[in-house]
Amino acid sequence: MKHIKYLIVALSVSVSVFVSCDTDEYLNPLPDTAVAVDGFFQSDADVLSGVIGIYDALQGVNSNTESNIGDVNRGVQFEHLLTEHRTDNTRNATLEGSKADFHRYVVNANNVESEDYYASMYEVIFRANNLLDFIEFADESNQEKYTAEAKFLRAYAYFKLVRMFGDVPLVTSVVGPTENESLFTRIPEAQVYAQIVTDLQEAVNVLDNSSKSRASKAAAQGILAKVYMSQPSPDYSSAQQLCESIINSSNFDLESNFHDVFYDELNDEIIFAIQYETGNSAESQSFSAEFTSSTRAGSEDGQNIVNDNLVADFALYGGNRTAESYITFGTSNEVIKFLPEGSDITTTPPTYGISARDAGNDYIALRYADVLLMHVEAIMAGGASTNNAAALSSFQAVRDRAGLPTIVSIITKEDLLIERRVELAFENQRWFDLLRFGVADAVLSAHATEMGYIFDARKLLLPIPSREINISGGLLTQNPGY
Repeated sequence: MKHIKYLIVALSVSVSVFVSCDTDEYLNPLPDTAVAVDGFFQSDADVLSGVIGIYDALQGVNSNTESNIGDVNRGVQFEHLLTEHRTDNTRNATLEGSKADFHRYVVNANNVESEDYYASMYEVIFRANNLLDFIEFADESNQEKYTAEAKFLRAYAYFKLVRMFGDVPLVTSVVGPTENESLFTRIPEAQVYAQIVTDLQEAVNVLDNSSKSRASKAAAQGILAKVYMSQPSPDYSSAQQLCESIINSSNFDLESNFHDVFYDELNDEIIFAIQYETGNSAESQSFSAEFTSSTRAGSEDGQNIVNDNLVADFALYGGNRTAESYITFGTSNEVIKFLPEGSDITTTPPTYGISARDAGNDYIALRYADVLLMHVEAIMAGGASTNNAAALSSFQAVRDRAGLPTIVSIITKEDLLIERRVELAFENQRWFDLLRFGVADAVLSAHATEMGYIFDARKLLLPIPSREINISGGLLTQNPGY
């Protein structure tokens, strides 16, 4: 994805900028390309650069470019650790280092990857808030669109935060260094969800479907549908309407070949993707290389190693998705949905292109198959099963594409959860699915017992980073159990 790499927007990594007198201790250094915000926003082009800067915060910085996690934020590039690794789907290849803490449920408040993700999402939020302060510099014809785009991205970041950390500070405007209470007061998740809904509703009303790599109407509809089903009091009816709006728009379709979903980028199935560019150190990602293990293309021994129970589900329910999702090398089950460009896994040993650590595989945030399965979930409305014709049609479409054409006459909650597991494996959805379906405690407790880990329900929330609590002077409170 080619765009201006950084626009520094009144704040840096996290909320710490507002209250720290000695910012050097807490904040990342400014990039060489940073500019003073007050002097930067002078035209529509400047505001557009600010919008793109919000996407940059989501995109994050490749660890192959900047190896010091204290200097930069990784954006979504660590997200598999906080999601897939905390489920029964995958694990780290070793037990060494802070990255291995996620799959063993021993993450503490000083975990650097969790801290980075928290900071990354607040970077998105604060860049969005700052952009909104300067929206009047945009052409009048673009102000509404840029506003909706910034609010979509703010909502997207808050949706990640509230599901991983619970009650979080809710900041919707740029605030000053003396406003400590608003910056560090944790707001009940119901209120955070209310703000997310408001932001996404505006995006739905304003945006069109002209882009897949930037916010769109369909992206806002799809994310909002998931929000409605995730919030403390689910609104399944509204979620169903949003999914049907996407389905009936005829703007999206399932790719006939499952492989093409991941290697023909911005294809008909993609609704929203965070883009990367192969070989461009400023615009690439490194997570694809870290999924390798038997032949190590990344800097570590391997992440997202597929657990045996997921292998078993693929054998029963994967269909043609199985061969496109993971491969077994010796005793290592490795993800192949996101092989770096130029990879050839048929060689011995497999090869991973000339620039595996500067990969261009997009992060797929939302695709049409997810919407079809959300449609089934919305119709099921928390019930045990459904034989609704519309739900059966959406469910059957996903199974047909997978080469599983047996006609389904009833869908159970377990059927749907398994279908989502094998369809969306390694796309960072399983953790949120378990929470939304209300089975996280049961599934993860059983998984922990099988694997010899120790799990309790308090681990359904990640700890608030200690650094943030320290900076707040105790205003920011910790989650139970940490």
